[in-house]
Amino acid sequence: MDDLTRDIYGNPHSQHISSKLTYDTIEHVRYRVLEHFKTTSEDYSIIFTSGSTAALKLVAEAFPWRPASSGDGGSRFCYLTDSHTSVVGIRKIAEAMQGSSIAVKPEDILLSEKSNGAVCQPACKTPHLFCYPAQSNFSGTRYPLSWIEMLKSGRLSPMTTPGEWFVLLDAAAYVSTSPLDLAAHPADFIPISFYKIFGFPTGLGALLVNNRVTHFLRKTYFGGGTAAAYLAGEDFYLPRKSVSERFEDGTISFLDIIALKHGFDVLERLTGGMENIKQHTFALAHYTYTVLVALQYPNGAPVIQIYSDTEFNSPEIQGPIINFNVLDDNGVIIGYSQIEKMASLHNIHVRTGCFCNTGACQRHLRISNETIKKNLQAGHICGDDIDIIDGHPTGSVRISFGYMSTFEDAQTFLKFIIATRLGKADSKLPFQITPGETAAISVEPAGQDERVNGHETGKLPQEDVLLQAELNNSSVTIKAMDLHPPETEPGGGVTFTAAADGGLPPLTITNVYIYPIKSCAALEVTKWPIGNQGLLYDRNWMVVNHNGICLSQKQEPRLCLIKPLIDLQRKTMVITAEGMEPIDVPLDENGEEHQICQSKVCADRVNTYDCGEKVSEWLSKFFGRHCRLIKQSSNFKRSANKHRKDPPHATRAPLSLVNEAQYLLINRASVLELHQLLNASDENGTKESLPMRELIQRFRANIVIHGTKAFEEEKWDEISIGSLHFLVLGPCHRCQMICIDQQSGQRNQDVFQTLSSIRERKVNFGVYLMHEPSDSSSTYLLSVGSQLLPVLKDTENSSLPNS
Repeated sequence: MDDLTRDIYGNPHSQHISSKLTYDTIEHVRYRVLEHFKTTSEDYSIIFTSGSTAALKLVAEAFPWRPASSGDGGSRFCYLTDSHTSVVGIRKIAEAMQGSSIAVKPEDILLSEKSNGAVCQPACKTPHLFCYPAQSNFSGTRYPLSWIEMLKSGRLSPMTTPGEWFVLLDAAAYVSTSPLDLAAHPADFIPISFYKIFGFPTGLGALLVNNRVTHFLRKTYFGGGTAAAYLAGEDFYLPRKSVSERFEDGTISFLDIIALKHGFDVLERLTGGMENIKQHTFALAHYTYTVLVALQYPNGAPVIQIYSDTEFNSPEIQGPIINFNVLDDNGVIIGYSQIEKMASLHNIHVRTGCFCNTGACQRHLRISNETIKKNLQAGHICGDDIDIIDGHPTGSVRISFGYMSTFEDAQTFLKFIIATRLGKADSKLPFQITPGETAAISVEPAGQDERVNGHETGKLPQEDVLLQAELNNSSVTIKAMDLHPPETEPGGGVTFTAAADGGLPPLTITNVYIYPIKSCAALEVTKWPIGNQGLLYDRNWMVVNHNGICLSQKQEPRLCLIKPLIDLQRKTMVITAEGMEPIDVPLDENGEEHQICQSKVCADRVNTYDCGEKVSEWLSKFFGRHCRLIKQSSNFKRSANKHRKDPPHATRAPLSLVNEAQYLLINRASVLELHQLLNASDENGTKESLPMRELIQRFRANIVIHGTKAFEEEKWDEISIGSLHFLVLGPCHRCQMICIDQQSGQRNQDVFQTLSSIRERKVNFGVYLMHEPSDSSSTYLLSVGSQLLPVLKDTENSSLPNS
């Protein structure tokens, strides 16, 4: 910051004094980067790119591929199966240039190394390219840098093909925690990524090119700054002599490049150099690995399955990466998505999936090519959260240590695994520094508030009877003669007349909630109109940050303290919060001019309009940072990704700003089962019991029902509520938001951990619904007390459960 405020840096493609300063500073940074890798500009040139992927693509496009001919098999691109996606992608360019590609298993190269099985024909100069990672980004395995010299001398060949092999060393993962001496290991091409070293700047990498190969690199396109001279009206172009200037098309990211100088300075000052980082990070990984492999359940089953080619004996063969899956006490793998969600509750960042390395993922998890294709047909793609298919994992969990990682970080992670799998939050670890760092946080529940925004919540007189029945773990018994038929109100709404003994009949709605502002507090109602996107005004607004990104309780738990109240008669929404004066927001545009903006909700583009400066200032004051309130435009139609594909239900439902579907339904019996487990897990009685009402609120459902067994709702295909008909779209996959107390905004991991223990592979709770609109133009109401008629999956007749 001091550098940027003190000096003026201009575009380096000019002769102005500020431009000259930029050019000279960039050249100095080039020398500094080469010095970091123990080489000089005599031997290597550095080409700045947007990242290591761009550097790999540059090699693919510039390499002098030779097509096959009658006397020559043409150029070959050979790569380890344990390679990043960006390496494997080179094969498409090689094929386009009529070269061929082959993937080689690491064990085959190791066998070739031992047998010295190279084919040496000095007269053949067909260029071939071999790429391998200095460190696997999947498992941390470090492959021998000695391969470089062996390949270049002809003592090692990845395949029995005559020609000259050039080495592309993917060093992006390796150089983040280890020194690389290019004087000792002079690879031809070395792509690197700077953010992996410093964390900043992102979007900046480089390709280090051995000067002995720069003369044969080919370039077709030329951009700004790369031409010594050219003509616009004639095919005349002369490139600049410097390989860096010839390949750096356009204006490079010069301010980010200047930041690198400070990055190297700080790295050296804080750590003393890459050798220290190498030893430090390996020590953390070795310690963590040693404890993980020793963890066992009471029955002797291992807690962790680690995917590694080493036993973490030396930093020469193993980097500071641990790749694993968590097992249950029967040896069954727990999906990585569930582990990732639980880790985030403990403020631990892990990465999950296949890490853009399908080859290593297949080898370690024993996933066949056919299974990969089958999983794709089942809907699984790279980077999603579908972690288990047909009982088999689609990926794993990875932790990595960097120079800033500490011994306490390693212990925090180990305590998280022990607490969540073995239930021992206060376990003593070897060399423990401070006890109880990751013990579950005890949150004192707020008192029950029977009013919402100063208005009665509409709690039914029968609720006390209902809650008592739930606590007795039994349903209210109602005789068939006590069941009164539903009364249809004007406009199509349905209400239920209570039985004479004060009980409720089976399968009734006990609560209806709307959430006018996404991720903010619920508004509980007894009766509410049905709109074309769900309950009227449900999740029509959302709070965004200064970049226009939607805020949720996962990033800002205090959103639950914002309480909206809808006044249908005045056509306003009143927003309140403790310590703030209430503020009114119009329900509709009212023909006024508003700033239209585009936002994203769950990867969907939505058109919204800004609700103005007044409410923006109100929200910014409450959160202590700049925020705005936006509302979905009334003329914008967003369709659901989650929908029924079976005829005649293949239509997509219109959505508001909800994540998945129009409605979310939960069952009180399912909540009760979780409630009892939460109380049972507190053996010592040290935690205050979480009231049922507060537990219900954590699941942020629109419809709460009573009168059926726990999780029976997951077996339904359709439901009818009076004249309203709904399709069941599937279960709701839960995230960390259920750990947030909706009264205080405090986090507690217990709810998610307990739910995950009873739901096995997926943390599902509640079901999504889609309303099938009728041809009638009537306004329908959803009411507390209304009776439900479910249709089971694969059945045709709906029926109520026996009383």
